[in-house]
Amino acid sequence: MTISEQIKVLCVRCDISEAELARRLKKSPQSFNSKMKRGSFTITDLEAIAEVTGVDFERKFILANGEEV
Repeated sequence: MTISEQIKVLCVRCDISEAELARRLKKSPQSFNSKMKRGSFTITDLEAIAEVTGVDFERKFILANGEEV
């Protein structure tokens, strides 16, 4: 699943539209839609999305032995 697909699922589960998410991020719906098409989100963007939707965002690699990086 791409990051854009994950954000779409997040919007559905949080019962907000992508346009509303854009407004909460203080971005225009048009610029947010362009970013969704490109899938060009930074870690900072993803942290901001988590903050405005009230969810946790974790970024980590998990090695075969279970160790997290």
